[in-house]
Amino acid sequence: MKSILLVFFFSCSLFANVYYAKVEPYELRKISSKVSGEVLFCNENMLGKKLSEKAYIIIDSQLDRDELEAINKKLSYLKDTLERDALILKNLKKILELKEENYAKIKTLKIKSKIEKDNEYYNLLNTQNSYINTQKEINTLKTNIADLNLRKKQLQKSIRDKSVTAKGFILYSLDVKPGQVVNFATPLATVADTSKALLTIYLDDEDLQNIQKSTIYIDDKKSDYKIDRVVKIADSKNISKYKAQIIIKAPKIFSKLVKIEIKE
Repeated sequence: MKSILLVFFFSCSLFANVYYAKVEPYELRKISSKVSGEVLFCNENMLGKKLSEKAYIIIDSQLDRDELEAINKKLSYLKDTLERDALILKNLKKILELKEENYAKIKTLKIKSKIEKDNEYYNLLNTQNSYINTQKEINTLKTNIADLNLRKKQLQKSIRDKSVTAKGFILYSLDVKPGQVVNFATPLATVADTSKALLTIYLDDEDLQNIQKSTIYIDDKKSDYKIDRVVKIADSKNISKYKAQIIIKAPKIFSKLVKIEIKE
Protein backbone atom coordinates (compact mmCIF):
# COMPACT_ATOMS: atom_id res chain seq x y z
CA MET A 1 0.00 0.00 0.00
CA LYS A 2 2.86 2.37 0.87
CA SER A 3 4.52 1.75 -2.51
CA ILE A 4 1.25 2.51 -4.33
CA LEU A 5 0.94 5.82 -2.44
CA LEU A 6 4.55 6.74 -3.26
CA VAL A 7 3.96 6.10 -6.96
CA PHE A 8 0.77 8.15 -6.78
CA PHE A 9 2.46 11.16 -5.16
CA PHE A 10 5.44 10.88 -7.51
CA SER A 11 3.08 10.91 -10.49
CA CYS A 12 1.23 13.93 -9.14
CA SER A 13 4.55 15.72 -8.64
CA LEU A 14 5.50 15.10 -12.24
CA PHE A 15 2.10 16.19 -13.46
CA ALA A 16 2.45 19.49 -11.60
CA ASN A 17 5.39 20.31 -13.86
CA VAL A 18 3.64 19.42 -17.10
CA TYR A 19 1.86 22.18 -19.02
CA TYR A 20 0.23 22.66 -22.38
CA ALA A 21 0.55 25.82 -24.45
CA LYS A 22 -0.50 27.05 -27.86
CA VAL A 23 2.29 28.11 -30.21
CA GLU A 24 1.51 31.76 -30.84
CA PRO A 25 3.19 34.43 -32.99
CA TYR A 26 5.79 36.50 -31.17
CA GLU A 27 3.53 39.51 -31.56
CA LEU A 28 -0.01 40.18 -32.75
CA ARG A 29 -0.21 43.89 -33.53
CA LYS A 30 -3.53 45.66 -33.98
CA ILE A 31 -3.24 48.46 -36.53
CA SER A 32 -5.47 51.51 -36.05
CA SER A 33 -5.92 54.45 -38.37
CA LYS A 34 -3.84 57.54 -37.63
CA VAL A 35 -5.95 59.65 -40.01
CA SER A 36 -9.47 60.19 -41.32
CA GLY A 37 -10.65 59.44 -44.84
CA GLU A 38 -12.22 56.99 -47.25
CA VAL A 39 -10.59 53.59 -47.71
CA LEU A 40 -9.70 53.22 -51.39
CA PHE A 41 -7.95 49.85 -51.35
CA CYS A 42 -7.51 46.77 -49.15
CA ASN A 43 -5.30 43.96 -50.41
CA GLU A 44 -7.25 40.87 -49.32
CA ASN A 45 -4.94 38.73 -51.45
CA MET A 46 -2.20 39.31 -48.86
CA LEU A 47 -4.15 37.68 -46.00
CA GLY A 48 -1.91 35.05 -44.42
CA LYS A 49 1.10 36.25 -46.40
CA LYS A 50 4.21 38.24 -45.49
CA LEU A 51 3.82 41.95 -46.24
CA SER A 52 6.38 43.99 -48.17
CA GLU A 53 7.02 47.73 -48.09
CA LYS A 54 4.05 48.08 -50.47
CA ALA A 55 0.85 49.46 -48.91
CA TYR A 56 -1.83 46.88 -48.16
CA ILE A 57 -4.40 49.55 -47.18
CA ILE A 58 -4.71 52.92 -48.95
CA ILE A 59 -6.82 55.79 -47.61
CA ASP A 60 -7.76 58.71 -49.88
CA SER A 61 -5.15 61.47 -49.64
CA GLN A 62 -6.06 63.64 -52.63
CA LEU A 63 -7.13 66.69 -50.58
CA ASP A 64 -3.88 66.47 -48.60
CA ARG A 65 -1.90 66.35 -51.83
CA ASP A 66 -3.79 69.35 -53.26
CA GLU A 67 -3.20 71.37 -50.09
CA LEU A 68 0.46 70.36 -50.06
CA GLU A 69 0.87 71.58 -53.63
CA ALA A 70 -0.78 74.93 -52.70
CA ILE A 71 1.47 75.28 -49.64
CA ASN A 72 4.59 74.66 -51.72
CA LYS A 73 3.53 77.48 -54.05
CA LYS A 74 2.84 79.83 -51.12
CA LEU A 75 6.21 79.00 -49.61
CA SER A 76 7.89 79.80 -52.91
CA TYR A 77 6.16 83.21 -53.07
CA LEU A 78 6.88 84.04 -49.43
CA LYS A 79 10.55 83.06 -49.70
CA ASP A 80 10.90 85.24 -52.80
CA THR A 81 9.25 88.17 -50.97
CA LEU A 82 11.51 87.57 -47.97
CA GLU A 83 14.62 87.78 -50.16
CA ARG A 84 13.39 91.07 -51.68
CA ASP A 85 12.55 92.54 -48.27
CA ALA A 86 15.98 91.51 -46.99
CA LEU A 87 17.54 93.45 -49.88
CA ILE A 88 15.30 96.47 -49.14
CA LEU A 89 16.32 96.33 -45.49
CA LYS A 90 19.99 96.24 -46.48
CA ASN A 91 19.54 99.33 -48.67
CA LEU A 92 17.53 101.14 -46.01
CA LYS A 93 20.29 100.50 -43.51
CA LYS A 94 22.82 102.18 -45.80
CA ILE A 95 20.47 105.15 -46.37
CA LEU A 96 19.80 105.41 -42.66
CA GLU A 97 23.50 105.48 -41.84
CA LEU A 98 24.09 108.27 -44.39
CA LYS A 99 21.18 110.34 -43.08
CA GLU A 100 22.36 109.91 -39.51
CA GLU A 101 25.79 111.18 -40.56
CA ASN A 102 24.28 114.11 -42.47
CA TYR A 103 22.05 115.14 -39.59
CA ALA A 104 24.93 114.87 -37.14
CA LYS A 105 26.87 117.31 -39.34
CA ILE A 106 24.17 119.96 -39.81
CA LYS A 107 22.42 119.96 -36.43
CA THR A 108 25.14 122.22 -34.90
CA LEU A 109 25.70 124.40 -37.97
CA LYS A 110 24.55 127.99 -37.44
CA ILE A 111 24.25 128.60 -41.17
CA LYS A 112 21.35 126.11 -41.30
CA SER A 113 17.94 127.32 -40.24
CA LYS A 114 15.78 125.51 -37.69
CA ILE A 115 13.34 124.58 -40.45
CA GLU A 116 16.13 122.97 -42.50
CA LYS A 117 17.37 121.07 -39.46
CA ASP A 118 13.84 119.93 -38.58
CA ASN A 119 13.21 118.74 -42.15
CA GLU A 120 16.44 116.79 -42.11
CA TYR A 121 15.47 115.28 -38.76
CA TYR A 122 11.96 114.33 -39.97
CA ASN A 123 13.51 112.79 -43.07
CA LEU A 124 15.80 110.74 -40.81
CA LEU A 125 12.82 109.56 -38.69
CA ASN A 126 10.88 108.51 -41.80
CA THR A 127 13.81 106.39 -42.94
CA GLN A 128 14.07 104.87 -39.44
CA ASN A 129 10.35 104.04 -39.52
CA SER A 130 10.71 102.45 -42.96
CA TYR A 131 13.60 100.38 -41.66
CA ILE A 132 11.60 99.25 -38.59
CA ASN A 133 8.47 98.46 -40.69
CA THR A 134 10.55 96.39 -43.10
CA GLN A 135 11.99 94.48 -40.16
CA LYS A 136 8.44 93.82 -38.95
CA GLU A 137 7.41 92.60 -42.41
CA ILE A 138 10.38 90.24 -42.48
CA ASN A 139 9.48 88.86 -39.05
CA THR A 140 5.87 88.33 -40.19
CA LEU A 141 7.07 86.57 -43.33
CA LYS A 142 9.35 84.32 -41.28
CA THR A 143 6.45 83.45 -38.96
CA ASN A 144 4.18 82.64 -41.92
CA ILE A 145 6.89 80.50 -43.50
CA ALA A 146 7.42 78.62 -40.22
CA ASP A 147 3.65 77.99 -39.90
CA LEU A 148 3.44 76.75 -43.48
CA ASN A 149 6.46 74.49 -43.01
CA LEU A 150 4.78 72.95 -39.95
CA ARG A 151 1.57 72.41 -41.93
CA LYS A 152 3.64 70.93 -44.75
CA LYS A 153 5.15 68.37 -42.36
CA GLN A 154 1.69 67.52 -41.03
CA LEU A 155 0.38 66.94 -44.54
CA GLN A 156 3.40 64.85 -45.52
CA LYS A 157 2.87 62.68 -42.41
CA SER A 158 -0.86 62.40 -43.16
CA ILE A 159 -0.12 61.28 -46.73
CA ARG A 160 2.38 58.69 -45.46
CA ASP A 161 -0.08 57.44 -42.83
CA LYS A 162 -2.75 56.96 -45.50
CA SER A 163 -0.60 54.28 -47.13
CA VAL A 164 -0.52 51.56 -44.47
CA THR A 165 2.49 49.22 -44.52
CA ALA A 166 3.94 46.57 -42.20
CA LYS A 167 6.99 45.14 -43.90
CA GLY A 168 8.00 41.70 -42.63
CA PHE A 169 4.72 41.05 -40.80
CA ILE A 170 2.05 38.52 -41.76
CA LEU A 171 -1.36 40.02 -42.55
CA TYR A 172 -3.57 38.24 -40.02
CA SER A 173 -6.89 40.03 -40.58
CA LEU A 174 -8.46 43.06 -42.30
CA ASP A 175 -11.09 45.05 -40.43
CA VAL A 176 -12.13 47.50 -43.18
CA LYS A 177 -13.44 47.40 -46.73
CA PRO A 178 -12.99 49.76 -49.72
CA GLY A 179 -15.50 52.61 -49.56
CA GLN A 180 -15.58 52.66 -45.77
CA VAL A 181 -14.87 56.01 -44.10
CA VAL A 182 -12.50 55.73 -41.16
CA ASN A 183 -11.58 58.15 -38.40
CA PHE A 184 -8.60 58.45 -36.09
CA ALA A 185 -8.15 55.19 -34.07
CA THR A 186 -10.51 53.13 -36.27
CA PRO A 187 -9.23 49.50 -36.30
CA LEU A 188 -7.80 48.66 -39.72
CA ALA A 189 -6.05 45.29 -39.48
CA THR A 190 -4.11 42.85 -37.34
CA VAL A 191 -0.60 41.80 -38.33
CA ALA A 192 1.61 39.11 -36.83
CA ASP A 193 5.34 38.88 -36.20
CA THR A 194 6.10 35.24 -36.98
CA SER A 195 9.89 35.56 -36.90
CA LYS A 196 9.69 33.86 -33.48
CA ALA A 197 7.01 32.16 -31.41
CA LEU A 198 5.72 32.40 -27.85
CA LEU A 199 4.63 29.67 -25.46
CA THR A 200 2.63 30.94 -22.49
CA ILE A 201 2.16 28.87 -19.34
CA TYR A 202 0.93 29.65 -15.81
CA LEU A 203 3.15 28.63 -12.91
CA ASP A 204 2.62 28.24 -9.18
CA ASP A 205 4.76 30.20 -6.76
CA GLU A 206 6.77 27.05 -5.94
CA ASP A 207 7.51 26.45 -9.62
CA LEU A 208 9.22 29.84 -9.87
CA GLN A 209 11.83 29.14 -7.17
CA ASN A 210 14.50 27.52 -9.36
CA ILE A 211 12.89 28.07 -12.74
CA GLN A 212 16.05 29.35 -14.48
CA LYS A 213 17.99 26.24 -13.46
CA SER A 214 15.31 23.91 -14.80
CA THR A 215 15.39 22.03 -18.09
CA ILE A 216 12.49 22.48 -20.47
CA TYR A 217 11.17 19.61 -22.54
CA ILE A 218 8.83 20.34 -25.46
CA ASP A 219 6.75 17.44 -26.72
CA ASP A 220 9.01 15.10 -24.67
CA LYS A 221 12.17 16.46 -26.35
CA LYS A 222 14.87 18.19 -24.30
CA SER A 223 15.49 21.79 -25.35
CA ASP A 224 17.93 24.60 -24.60
CA TYR A 225 15.08 27.03 -24.00
CA LYS A 226 14.60 28.89 -20.74
CA ILE A 227 11.75 30.91 -19.30
CA ASP A 228 12.24 34.33 -20.89
CA ARG A 229 9.51 36.34 -19.20
CA VAL A 230 7.72 36.05 -15.88
CA VAL A 231 4.97 38.41 -14.78
CA LYS A 232 5.35 38.36 -11.01
CA ILE A 233 1.80 39.50 -10.42
CA ALA A 234 -0.84 36.80 -9.99
CA ASP A 235 -2.98 36.38 -13.10
CA SER A 236 -6.56 37.67 -12.92
CA LYS A 237 -8.04 34.54 -14.54
CA ASN A 238 -5.62 31.85 -13.37
CA ILE A 239 -5.80 32.84 -9.71
CA SER A 240 -2.59 32.37 -7.68
CA LYS A 241 -0.63 31.55 -10.81
CA TYR A 242 1.96 33.61 -12.63
CA LYS A 243 2.26 34.03 -16.38
CA ALA A 244 5.53 32.82 -17.87
CA GLN A 245 6.59 32.88 -21.51
CA ILE A 246 9.13 30.93 -23.52
CA ILE A 247 10.43 32.39 -26.79
CA ILE A 248 11.12 29.67 -29.34
CA LYS A 249 12.10 29.44 -33.00
CA ALA A 250 9.32 30.00 -35.49
CA PRO A 251 7.57 26.75 -36.39
CA LYS A 252 6.17 25.94 -39.82
CA ILE A 253 2.64 25.99 -38.41
CA PHE A 254 1.38 28.17 -35.56
CA SER A 255 -1.49 27.65 -33.09
CA LYS A 256 -0.85 23.95 -32.47
CA LEU A 257 -0.86 22.71 -28.88
CA VAL A 258 2.47 21.54 -27.41
CA LYS A 259 3.36 19.74 -24.22
CA ILE A 260 5.82 21.52 -21.93
CA GLU A 261 7.58 19.76 -19.08
CA ILE A 262 9.85 21.52 -16.62
CA LYS A 263 12.38 19.36 -14.82
CA GLU A 264 15.00 20.32 -12.26
